[in-house]
Amino acid sequence: MQKNHVDVWNNCLKIIKDNIGQQSYTTWFKPIIPLDLSDNILTIQVPSQFFYEFIEEHFIDLLKKTIKSELGTKGRLEYSIIVDSSGHQKSNSINLPASNKIRVNNPPLNVPLKKDKTQKEIPNPFIIPGLRKVKIHHQLKESYTFNNFVEGECNRLARSAGMAVASNPGKTIFNPLFIYSATGLGKSHLAHAIGVMAKNNFPEKTVLYVTADQFKNQFTEACRDENYNDFVHFYQMIDLLIIDDIHFLVGKKKTQEVFFHIFNHMHQTGKQLVITSDHPPAELQGMESRLLSRFKWGLSAELTLPDFNTRVGIIENKVYNDGTKLSRDVIEYLAYTITTNIREIEGALISLVAHASFNKKEITLDLAKELINNIVKEIDKEVSIDLIQKIVCDYFKVSINLVNSSTRKREIVQARQLAMFFAKKHTKASLQNIGIHCGNKDHATVLYACKTVNNLIDTDKQFRKCVEEIDKIISLSR
Repeated sequence: MQKNHVDVWNNCLKIIKDNIGQQSYTTWFKPIIPLDLSDNILTIQVPSQFFYEFIEEHFIDLLKKTIKSELGTKGRLEYSIIVDSSGHQKSNSINLPASNKIRVNNPPLNVPLKKDKTQKEIPNPFIIPGLRKVKIHHQLKESYTFNNFVEGECNRLARSAGMAVASNPGKTIFNPLFIYSATGLGKSHLAHAIGVMAKNNFPEKTVLYVTADQFKNQFTEACRDENYNDFVHFYQMIDLLIIDDIHFLVGKKKTQEVFFHIFNHMHQTGKQLVITSDHPPAELQGMESRLLSRFKWGLSAELTLPDFNTRVGIIENKVYNDGTKLSRDVIEYLAYTITTNIREIEGALISLVAHASFNKKEITLDLAKELINNIVKEIDKEVSIDLIQKIVCDYFKVSINLVNSSTRKREIVQARQLAMFFAKKHTKASLQNIGIHCGNKDHATVLYACKTVNNLIDTDKQFRKCVEEIDKIISLSR
């Protein structure tokens, strides 16, 4: 009895649906229309050449097994691709001549698409490619490399993982690589460096750097223009996707949803994701839990404040690259005086060099002190966790060693909780980093401590007075 092409394809879809995700099924198999079944050859219609190529690349093994189960070992599949004479997609169905049909058991046969002679290469990564092959501009700052990213204890883990990713994107356990830090500590520089190195190592791969804000705006525009599938298809072509400042997607439910599906597809197909944020995954409140769980699949690496030696290295590297000459005592003075972040160090150095150049003065230690003292006064200096601990311990007359121990004495626990509370209030350190400094506790303990302190402030007048006095001491220490 001759099988019906619709029934055969519907049976195939049941098997396919059980083996892939719902989003992939909806995107790649629902639009397919079964056309014919003759001589054990099932013909299906796909919307475009791109559509055919994607299915061949990602689902061919599943299709072969499915066709074999329905039509036997002699079963074959042909694709009918919708194109018109100019090579552009048409809305109505037109079956190609048999010579243009493509069988899965043969090498892919490209359907020739005519190009307009006036058509130019599109460098903008946010123009949907459709049926045209376009050059996707990577948007990387090629001056941001590993060579000028100074290594120190503050960034060694993140830098090493970044180099491993750039050397073998999608093939390491660091997928995704999630880099987080406060502002100005080099996470964007590191993200660009990964992309630049990967692009140089693998010129055939498509690398794209995009901010979360750009991603969100492009998605909004795609929805408005009813180009949702094109938007998804575009990002699924990327081999290494770098999303900077993912925290800007917090609260954007629909954008998070589409990023979730893009993330899943890229991860499942062995493509690499690099994500940066100003907070670790555990502190991204307003981000979907299923996304947060995926951010933890790879490696989360924090960039912390650089120590004195690293700051010296950063200044020396900047001076060398700019061709400027500074004495050792000036470099060390800058490194000692400006401790907030790398951006402030670089800004102070630029101001110093510019001031000396415009006024035709030599850069001496005295000139550096005169200028930098004015700059530092304008910087809202951030107190350290260590200083906060000392202030709290001095106030309660307990030792820092006791506060950082595992003792559960009431007065020690309260001092520890207050140190965590003020560290969260007065520094930009992550909860994880605060916990490590305060007795090697986890971020959940820090959150609990802050909640406890806030509850006591609301219910205990004497405790509230202590908090206000300590807060004033910390503010005066800036």
